[in-house]
Amino acid sequence: MLKLYGGARSRASIVQWYLEELAVPYEFVKLDMQVGEHLQPPYLAINPIGKVPAIVDGDFQLWESGAILLYLAEKYGKVKSSPEEHGQIAQWVFFSNATLGPGVFVEASREKEMPRLMTPLNEILGRQPFILGNEFTVADVAVGSTLAFIPIMLKLDLSAYPAVMNYIKQISERPAFQKSIGGRG
Repeated sequence: MLKLYGGARSRASIVQWYLEELAVPYEFVKLDMQVGEHLQPPYLAINPIGKVPAIVDGDFQLWESGAILLYLAEKYGKVKSSPEEHGQIAQWVFFSNATLGPGVFVEASREKEMPRLMTPLNEILGRQPFILGNEFTVADVAVGSTLAFIPIMLKLDLSAYPAVMNYIKQISERPAFQKSIGGRG
């Protein structure tokens, strides 16, 4: 059975959300980050960087939430994507981790970055229900989790972005979201 390693209130909940969406059986291995379990040799053998999340799927080990999401989409997703579709999905996963997350959660750049990021997202989500169109994909897990953390962790006013607010509300109501990220609050 696939094992997901994470800590309380960690990015492992993003991977957990996608595993729930895919209905892939998994065991959640909760590491006590306060006492440094993630820095002990057994876990460092899985992820030498000592960060969470990480997965072990049979003999395969992988860390970094974005890489894990892409792997799970390829292996367990029902989408048979072309290189172009795969590229679009990867684009949004990387955008979430490398651009959206830092733009929103790094206070020093937030004032400048929020409008640059949220305005086009609001336009996209005003035209379609999900990041890539009419179907929920792993891109929604990546981008949606980052957006959903805004009201949970930062309590920022998003009223200038009504389509983003509606999107956060819609994804937050998904049963798989409620079993993972929704349990954080």
